[in-house]
Amino acid sequence: MSVETGIGIVESFDAGETFTKCHGYGPILTASPNEPFLVGDAFVKKFDDVLHMWYIYGAKWIGSEPPERVYKIGHATSSDAINWIKDSGLQIISDVWGDDECQALPTVIKIGNTYHMYFCYRTATDFRTNQERGYRLGYAYSKNLCDWTRDDKLGGMKLSETGWDSEMMCYPHIFEFQNKIYMLYNGNEFGKHGFGLAILESSE
Repeated sequence: MSVETGIGIVESFDAGETFTKCHGYGPILTASPNEPFLVGDAFVKKFDDVLHMWYIYGAKWIGSEPPERVYKIGHATSSDAINWIKDSGLQIISDVWGDDECQALPTVIKIGNTYHMYFCYRTATDFRTNQERGYRLGYAYSKNLCDWTRDDKLGGMKLSETGWDSEMMCYPHIFEFQNKIYMLYNGNEFGKHGFGLAILESSE
C-alpha cells in the first residue's frame, strides 16, 4: 500500500475569496522518524504571540488486506507559520481504548486561564459499521498547552439516544462568535446525514 499526506499552506489577499499555494511546492509539515506517515488535519491558533499547530500523525499500520492505520495527535509551534518545531514523537493525548485507538481533528480554545481541546477518537478496526467502535468526541484540558489531562465525560458531548448523531460524532471544530462558544461536528456515517451545531451553556 502506498499512501501519504503532508500539511501545506496557502495565502489569500482578497479576504478569503481565493487562495494561492505559497512557499514552494512541498509541505511545511510532513513525516519524520518518530511520525513516520500520514501527517495532516492541522488546526492552528495563536496564543501569546506563538502559533500552535495540533495535527495527526500515523503511528503504525495493523492488520492486512487492507491494513488499517493508527494515528495520534501531535503538536508544533512557529513564529512565522512556515517553519515549525515539532514535539516530535510525543503523543500529547492519552488513550482510553488502548494503543490502537485513533485520534483525529483536534480543535482548541482558551476560556479563562484554561485551554480546552476537543477531538474525535475511534478504534482502528471494525469502526465503519459497528456502533460501539465508531467515532466519539473526546475532551482534554491544559493550563500550559504542554500537559493535557483527558476526561471525556467533562466535555459534555455524548451520543444522542436517537437520530442523526446517535451512532457517531466526529470532526469537531470549536470557535467563538459574538461572545458565545460554538462547536460544529459531524454525525452518523462520518456526517452522511448531516452536521450539528452545539452551543456552550456555561464556562464555569
